[in-house]
Amino acid sequence: MKYIKKFVKWLLIVLVLLVGLLYITDTDYLIKAVRTIYMKGHTTAYLEDYKEFDNNTIGNGTAQPWPNHKDYNTVTETEGLNQANEEYGTVAYVIIKNDSVWFEKYYDGFGKTSKSNSFSMAKSYVSAMLGKAIMEGKIEGLDQPVSDFYPEFSEGNAAKLTVGDLSSMASGSDWDEAYYSPFSVTTRAYFDDNLEKVMLNREIIEEPGQRFKYLSGDTQLLGLILQKATGKSLSEYLTESYWKPLGCESDAFWQVDSEGEGHEKAYCCIASNALDFARLGKLYKDHGKWNGKQLLDSTFVAKSITPRFSDSPQYGYGFWLKEDGDKSFFMMRGHLGQYVVVEPNDNVIIIRLGHQKSPDATVGMFSEDLGIYIDEAYKLLGQ
Repeated sequence: MKYIKKFVKWLLIVLVLLVGLLYITDTDYLIKAVRTIYMKGHTTAYLEDYKEFDNNTIGNGTAQPWPNHKDYNTVTETEGLNQANEEYGTVAYVIIKNDSVWFEKYYDGFGKTSKSNSFSMAKSYVSAMLGKAIMEGKIEGLDQPVSDFYPEFSEGNAAKLTVGDLSSMASGSDWDEAYYSPFSVTTRAYFDDNLEKVMLNREIIEEPGQRFKYLSGDTQLLGLILQKATGKSLSEYLTESYWKPLGCESDAFWQVDSEGEGHEKAYCCIASNALDFARLGKLYKDHGKWNGKQLLDSTFVAKSITPRFSDSPQYGYGFWLKEDGDKSFFMMRGHLGQYVVVEPNDNVIIIRLGHQKSPDATVGMFSEDLGIYIDEAYKLLGQ
């Protein structure tokens, strides 16, 4: 018993010293990381981690359910789709054809209204909100300097930084896009309780507007700017701008850095379902128009789904782009393989949500699983 008491005593001392060291070195966000992610058996963020964080609510209004296609669920998954779904842990796979649900299947205990983390698909919503703020005159345009909102970005390279550079991932920031390192700024941003402070400590080390480099910090700073420009939280602005007008059937949650007056994690973390996520894809497919009303300027939509830089044709403004033969896709993409993929010419939307991507996944590149979900969808469609 004496030895047990001594062990417990020294264990407590070590823990106190460790916690103190974390605060001294400004890495105390790791305490939250251990509690919410690592002690749950995960090495990175996961689909239902929104339950472990503070969230703001994105409210729904009058629901506009998707109609079912006349051929709804008349086919079954291909062998290739079954294999990918099992291997990569798909929880939702939906095909919308001609604005009607043509095929839908849910897995692993998830259903039509089950919420899961959007991860970086949220970036597309933030870019859409930028377009809305420009449309409403709250932001002058894509060329408005970031320094108009944050004077901290008034010198050197930072003085050239625009809101359009943030939306198109061309900031030249020193952000480190590393998801599995506990000491990267991306991990800090996920767990820190002051995202504004995190962002204002970043430096613009390259001239902005020159090239694409995928950096979550760009969207986070854009989100903070939108709050200043609109005088509303991102959740409030998304609710009134899109979530209600698009007829989303369920409310959603957006993770925030802290309880109360916290900032949303703009670069990620809207918890919703496949059919409601798909609505933004339809809005862009239809050039910003919904039920006859122009919710978003069509020229902004067109610019968003066109590459900004010729040497990085995979990205526009908040949306990923992919050419495959005679098909042109634009899409929302998120960590671990969350996808809303749109082919406007075919009037097809493919949604996949799940636990992981294929092992070839790298930052800023398309992974093999994406091609599988697209190819198998077209096999099901018989196209």
